[in-house]
Amino acid sequence: MLLDDTLRHFTAKVGSEAIRVGQALGYTLEEIHHIDPEVIARAGEGDAAARHEYDEHRLAEARKPGGGAHRPSMGQDMMKGRRTEIEFINGFIVDKAKAVGMATPANAALTDIVKRVEKGEIPADPKHIIDLRLNS
Repeated sequence: MLLDDTLRHFTAKVGSEAIRVGQALGYTLEEIHHIDPEVIARAGEGDAAARHEYDEHRLAEARKPGGGAHRPSMGQDMMKGRRTEIEFINGFIVDKAKAVGMATPANAALTDIVKRVEKGEIPADPKHIIDLRLNS
């Protein structure tokens, strides 16, 4: 997943939205995957220097033994037809964002895609994220 530019940039958008919502709620965040949260936030917002730093770090992590070849637990649940924790993670971000007047389109789209997979409306496939117009 991290080796694909579109998917990696989408993870930055999802993270960026979550970070900004947390900040709006008064949280002080620590490093995430050994990256300053401000770098992730700016990368997800399109800052070229931050995106480069984010990409370099995440690609280095992905190239470590087992680093990029695993499927996250939510993806494993989806592939096995199990219910995921999407509502309690990304759905939670969407709800908290609404409460403070913020939009979180990447988290909302991800939540919608996963819920549709859970209902059997669409197959579990990264193409649903790749096809989003949120990816730039």
